[in-house]
Amino acid sequence: MDDGLADLLHRVVFLLGEAARQRGDGSAGLSYSQMRLLGTLEDLQPVTQHRLAQALSVSDPAISRALRPLEAAGLVEVRPDPDHGRRRLVGITDAGREAFHESGKPLYDELRNALLEAGFPYERYLSDTVRLVRILEK
Repeated sequence: MDDGLADLLHRVVFLLGEAARQRGDGSAGLSYSQMRLLGTLEDLQPVTQHRLAQALSVSDPAISRALRPLEAAGLVEVRPDPDHGRRRLVGITDAGREAFHESGKPLYDELRNALLEAGFPYERYLSDTVRLVRILEK
């Protein structure tokens, strides 16, 4: 990926985060922080609360507080770790996965349309992003 496209990609990611923060909630009523938490869980699950806190750069108590309403809504499942009595494992439920993707869809559509209108090479951006993910997964 050339430097110009990398700079554009960085700007796009920044603008997407800003749009999500300004929106406050998506169609499922999720805050930006909740969307971030569910997205991280989708990638890492099952994960300990401590590891989740590290991944999101927040404290363990902050994760506990953030998980309570998500668990009450049935979007995440928190259960004891069978390998370690004091740890708790967190996983995203099917309802949580659906809420996460539904909340992000309006942002995705809005971003895609804005990029196309601005003449941004959207298809190239998309293919480079997919390629980057594959490289990083190795």
